[in-house]
Amino acid sequence: RSLRALMSDNTGLLAAKVTERNAETGQHYITRNAGEYLHMLGAAAGGGAVLACTTWIKLVIGSLGLTAFWSGLAAGINYAACFVFIMLMGWTVATKQPAMTAPAMAARLRDINAPGAAERFVDEVVYLLRSQFAAILGNVGVVMPVVIGIAMLIERTAHHTVMDGYHAQYTLAQHQVLGPTALFAAATGGLLFVSSLIAGWVENWFVFHRLDSVIAHHPRVTRWLGAERAARWGRYWRERISSYSANISLGLMLGLVPPVLGFFGIPFEVRHVTLVAGQVAAAAHEIGPQVTQRVVFWGAVGGIAITGLMNLAFSFLLAFRLALTAQNIGAVNRKRLYVALRRRMLRQPFSFILPIRLKTPADATESDAAPPPDAEQDDPAGPTR
Repeated sequence: RSLRALMSDNTGLLAAKVTERNAETGQHYITRNAGEYLHMLGAAAGGGAVLACTTWIKLVIGSLGLTAFWSGLAAGINYAACFVFIMLMGWTVATKQPAMTAPAMAARLRDINAPGAAERFVDEVVYLLRSQFAAILGNVGVVMPVVIGIAMLIERTAHHTVMDGYHAQYTLAQHQVLGPTALFAAATGGLLFVSSLIAGWVENWFVFHRLDSVIAHHPRVTRWLGAERAARWGRYWRERISSYSANISLGLMLGLVPPVLGFFGIPFEVRHVTLVAGQVAAAAHEIGPQVTQRVVFWGAVGGIAITGLMNLAFSFLLAFRLALTAQNIGAVNRKRLYVALRRRMLRQPFSFILPIRLKTPADATESDAAPPPDAEQDDPAGPTR
């Protein structure tokens, strides 16, 4: 009798379906101790080095003068290929983790009424956010010097600059902290989240149709590959189909969504923190050391910071809401989670960015396990119903 209730129920079922198979994948993006935190920094540094090359390839594509669609398609293929290469090397891309960890968060919410469940969920959020901070630090900290190094190498070997002064000034002006940068970065965070939905749906579809068994036992496949190799390929694709889907879909969306929206008169530009940092570094190198004396440069540096913040905030917020919807968390329990998050931010703010040891307040577990106010605790027989 209610269209709203029908849509709400179906949204919850869809969220549960998407997150059902993907929880294990999300765990790989979460660090829980100092050793894993340092490993994330190293993996992000590797990803930043690759994305430095991605930045220059994107600038070359933009200089070819292609039409909007073909330029977007070429950029999307460039992004997708680099993201897949980073995945195969075991490295990471900043701001992609929050979107991929919705299933892991949903798994933590299955026993929300258990004692201490809210605090354990907050622990998971803390682990996720500081892992993301490490990824951004590693990506941005490496992409900028590598971009400048590639520019110097090209100038030395080809004897000409790779970006003229006009485009350098335009690039810095394009990424100012005051302007549409925050809005575009938030929308890019939405694309990061959509890629995780596509990954979860594809993996669920793959498992539901038992395609790993099809690969392992199909007569034609076993004849080409042999039974043992076919079985390995089946296991490989079952374990990696989600990662391939996420990286390829994200790359293509980053390249194709701007020209498609532009066709309908909707202005949109991709604002990914690592790619923005690389473009700003390239522009700053072209202008020279005197760029540090210009307000436009520091405005672009602020644009990098706001881009990272909005990428992270919106992809995490959407993943968080998906996790709540997937486990059908009601208003009362949602309020408990919000209170626990605020309490942790006030008591241990640095735990959200640094790998310090978490000290969960002892009274948190007691408050989670406490009986409702109307329970008669003086009665040894228990509360009266």
